[in-house]
Amino acid sequence: MNGLLILVPIALFLGGLGLAAFLWSLKNGQYEDLDGAAQRILFDDEDERRDASN
Repeated sequence: MNGLLILVPIALFLGGLGLAAFLWSLKNGQYEDLDGAAQRILFDDEDERRDASN
């Protein structure tokens, strides 16, 4: 029973911290372009990297 007095507040704090981090990421537009990364992987940009290194 004594362990619950410590573990429950810790669990609630960590859950609130996770929720705050998720809401912060939503506010900062982290999930705006979900298809962008999937599309970018299809394009070959080796020529751009080669030009930038010269």
